[in-house]
Amino acid sequence: MPTFLDSTPLLDDPPALRDRMQRDGYLFVCGLLPADELEALRLRFLAVARDAGWVQADAPLEDAIADQDGFCVEPTPEYMDVYRRMYALPQFHALQHHPALVGLLEKLLGGPVLPHPRLIGRTIFPKRESFTTPPHQDFIPIQGTAETYTAWFPLHDLPPTMGGLEVAAGAHRGGVYEFKPALGAGGLAITDSLAGSWTGGPFAQGDVLFFHSMTPHRGVPNTGDQLRLSIDARYQRVADPIAPGSLLPHSQPNTWEAIYAEWPDDPLQYYWRRHELDVADYDDSYHEERDRQALALGEQGDRLAVSALQRIIARDGDSDKRQRAAELLAALEEK
Repeated sequence: MPTFLDSTPLLDDPPALRDRMQRDGYLFVCGLLPADELEALRLRFLAVARDAGWVQADAPLEDAIADQDGFCVEPTPEYMDVYRRMYALPQFHALQHHPALVGLLEKLLGGPVLPHPRLIGRTIFPKRESFTTPPHQDFIPIQGTAETYTAWFPLHDLPPTMGGLEVAAGAHRGGVYEFKPALGAGGLAITDSLAGSWTGGPFAQGDVLFFHSMTPHRGVPNTGDQLRLSIDARYQRVADPIAPGSLLPHSQPNTWEAIYAEWPDDPLQYYWRRHELDVADYDDSYHEERDRQALALGEQGDRLAVSALQRIIARDGDSDKRQRAAELLAALEEK
């Protein structure tokens, strides 16, 4: 498999950054973020994880040795209850506004950028390969403008045993790919194998992978012993359309009021309200198609429906649909 092409030498050459992103759909930048800030946030996350039983209490906190008895996945209540405590940390939200991230995106997009309020933190348990994030495109859940870019980075070194993220280089020019329900974050997987385009490699603490919203990407299984902690931060031009969901917390049904309740006075609170944003309608058809397929698979007893059913139960506004999904999920879990 090809390894990431290092774009660090291009940081002072915005036209070259744009050309490479247009060609490959991604930029890999080494050592962009300060390791000490990432480590400080990692330890704060791990303290929350230890209190929740996600890491072994008798091992050093910094070792992040997972306790498999605490295994859970987004968006189950067990996971979200812990995630909300992580999500309320001011240091977590401050990180996506780091000048190194914002500055690179401003070079790439040629002007002021908006970090999406809907920042995402990922906690991946080891040895749960079936729940590894499947290949997908961020445009489906994000929408707004296709010219949205994700900055993905771990909070620690990522040796091969801990997995990471891979991208399908150049595949962002293929439009929205067909998909089917799958286990893992998002609950869907691109059906095209995209053979020959997958690109990856290890990460050091501070490395950042940027990619276009249409770039297919997938998780790599965590086969080690530690929790894998990473962040998805999204950015777009201030003037471009944004979908309403991108202005909400990722830890729904939590609210910004609840998240900010114990914050000191901070200019990052409601920072997006300083702009006159073009809030665009959200196209639900992608998730409706995923859910239609998932409900059919659930009726057939296929466990590939589990993650999509969990998302229906946690987030869908149709009570009858939620009830049907809950019944199917219960039947699958009895098997």
